[in-house]
Amino acid sequence: MRSRAPLAVITAIILCASVSTPQASAHRPPRYAKQPVAVGSGGAVASAEFNASKAGIEVLRAGGNAIDAAVAVAATLGVTEPFVAGPGGGGFMVIYLAGSHRVVTIDGREMCPAACTSQLFIDPNTGMPLPFEEARHSGLSVGVPGMVATWARAVQAYGVRSFGSDLQPAIGVAKHGFTITPNFVQQEQAALPDLQAFTSSRELFLTPAGQPLAVGSTLRNPDLASTYRQLAKHGPTYLYGGPLGTDIAHTVEQPPVWPGTPLTVRPGIMTARDVANYVAKDRAPTHVNYRGLDVYGMAPPSSGGLTTGEALNILSGFRLPTENRTKALFQYLEASRLAFADRNAYIGDADFEPVPQQGLLSPGFAKTRRCLIGDTALTSPVAPGTPYPPYHACRPAAPVANAGHEGTETNHLVVADKWGNVVSYTNTIEQLAGSGITVPGRGFLLNNEMTDFDFAPATPTTHDPNLPAAGKRPRSSMSPTIVLKHGVPDFTVGSPGGSTIITTVLQILLNHIDFGMPLPQAIAAPRASQRNTATTAAEPDFFTSALAAQLTSRYGEHFTEQTGSVLPLNSWIGNATGIDLLPGGRFQAAAEPVRSGGGSALVVNPD
Repeated sequence: MRSRAPLAVITAIILCASVSTPQASAHRPPRYAKQPVAVGSGGAVASAEFNASKAGIEVLRAGGNAIDAAVAVAATLGVTEPFVAGPGGGGFMVIYLAGSHRVVTIDGREMCPAACTSQLFIDPNTGMPLPFEEARHSGLSVGVPGMVATWARAVQAYGVRSFGSDLQPAIGVAKHGFTITPNFVQQEQAALPDLQAFTSSRELFLTPAGQPLAVGSTLRNPDLASTYRQLAKHGPTYLYGGPLGTDIAHTVEQPPVWPGTPLTVRPGIMTARDVANYVAKDRAPTHVNYRGLDVYGMAPPSSGGLTTGEALNILSGFRLPTENRTKALFQYLEASRLAFADRNAYIGDADFEPVPQQGLLSPGFAKTRRCLIGDTALTSPVAPGTPYPPYHACRPAAPVANAGHEGTETNHLVVADKWGNVVSYTNTIEQLAGSGITVPGRGFLLNNEMTDFDFAPATPTTHDPNLPAAGKRPRSSMSPTIVLKHGVPDFTVGSPGGSTIITTVLQILLNHIDFGMPLPQAIAAPRASQRNTATTAAEPDFFTSALAAQLTSRYGEHFTEQTGSVLPLNSWIGNATGIDLLPGGRFQAAAEPVRSGGGSALVVNPD
């Protein structure tokens, strides 16, 4: 297992990084280096990977705004973090527009093809749900990608440069290549059976012997460089209604299976028409007021904004800033437990399901959930509440629904520019390496987002809001978040991690707002994730802490250590990034100092 620095060491690393940034010259760009924290002016970027963050800074320096830079970062992550990002996936973008003083969001979630039914993952021979892994590495798991549609929509509506210009940094990295890191190889090892199962994935990502690439070697992706060039030249119609969309649909219908694979690979049901019909949708953001701050997030089909917002509403009735830290963390765990019960029962794609969004974010409903939190941990699964007025205190409702199969491998990026625009963008191809299927000759992996649907209801009589249907988008936990103070951005944050995204973002919000931690320390702090389960998943540094022991002995909380039994990267919960907007037009960009090898924070003009 990778050695883990304790929080005190992590904090020291952060402080050193924040003061060691080289001085910028008035005549030439600063010499950027990978670091978890950067402070300065002119704009800021934080992501999981240095080349991607640098691409965003290049766009900001060239006159692009935060929206342009976010697209450049995301496209470059598709090159350097291909197992968690790229044109074959989708995500959610939350944007603060300084010119109009408003928050807007774009839903780029993948969509189920027109032939989808609630029986998508039911084996016709047995009438039983498919094993998850068999469903994942199949064409059935691939949803119509929404990534490129999101990028194009964002730039067309809110950018100041052209879509093609914003793709140029990614084209350069794909053409010239990047250095393979230990974290990249760990991801290859974790996804090895799936990458080995498809000829196109073996050719792009593995050695001729079908093994992971060597640390320190250079990976070039001329196919993806060509794909990006065509998108830059022709725009999103090259994918949606064009030859790239046809190639995607053909790959889903006839996966390029390697003859020697032991895996059963089922064909999918996506057509070129499904791809052509995809639209990235504008959605109203979620909003709650917490401790005088306005917290904006993503609405359904994401559950992130509603679940985080409900938990904040529950916690608003406690005095976390002045309480004993153990008691405050107990209340955080219990609020998360209750909010997840409601998430699982009520949240799905609101275009298909009557999601009670107003009720879930009502302070009145939160009061009925808060009163269930006493002096002892609740026993999960806790039943959901009733988010419909009139709200009846302390009266749980019927059985809980499925929690689903969300993968933990995603990415989150944040950008802020000198004009005051801010972007918080979470995107993914779902599990590590997605479906495992690379589109031949195109240089990117396809998602397995359809496995985020529940395969079957919890019981035959339970209404499940997250079953597959034609044109439906599966429930997600992605939680890109922007926090305003007095109507202007105060900070922004988000994280990957599947369903743990919600608890990671929530814990960082509490660390920063209630516990007064600087944003880098709030991100670095050890994490625990309670999602209405019998035990709470905890990172090793949290699991072995005195706080965890006190939570167990005093409040009856029970923890399971999140371990990297196969790979060190599995012991982490999340991989967050954030930006704190400082007085005087300055920024503090923050990424992970240790998790997954550490992220990359940059500013245009370092202090």
